[in-house]
Amino acid sequence: MTTVASRAELYAEVQQFYADQMQRLDNRDITGYAETFTEDAEFEHTPGRPPARTRAGIVSDLVEFHKRFDSDPMQRRHWFNMINLSPRDDGSIGATMYCLVVKIRPGAAPEIAPSCVVHDVLVRVDGELRTLSRRVTHD
Repeated sequence: MTTVASRAELYAEVQQFYADQMQRLDNRDITGYAETFTEDAEFEHTPGRPPARTRAGIVSDLVEFHKRFDSDPMQRRHWFNMINLSPRDDGSIGATMYCLVVKIRPGAAPEIAPSCVVHDVLVRVDGELRTLSRRVTHD
C-alpha cells in the first residue's frame, strides 16, 4: 500500500536525483551525467536525431551535440518542474515533467528555449535511482 508519506519521500528522492543529474549536464560533466543512466539506457533528446543507446553512446552523442557551443560563452540551465510520478508494478517509476532550458549569455537577458516535455523510466540499480530511458519532446 502506498502512503502519503512514502509518496512524498519518493517525490523528494526523485527531485534530488534530477537536481544532481541536471547540474552535471549544465556543468558539462558529460561522463557524470551519463553515469546517472543505466548501462543499457536509451536517451532521445533532439528532434530528428536518433536516440543514444548505452552510457558510452550517451557520452559520445552529447560530446558531439555540445561541440556547437564550444565558441559560445552561453551557460545552459535545465529546469525540471511539474514532475508527475507513476510507480509501476515491476518496481520502475514512470516520470513525466516539463523542462525549460534557460540560455544565459554575459550581458544579455536570459532566453528560454526550448520548452520540452520529458518522459523517463527510472529504475533502481544497487538501491540508487538511474534513468533507463528518456524521451524529450519539444513544444
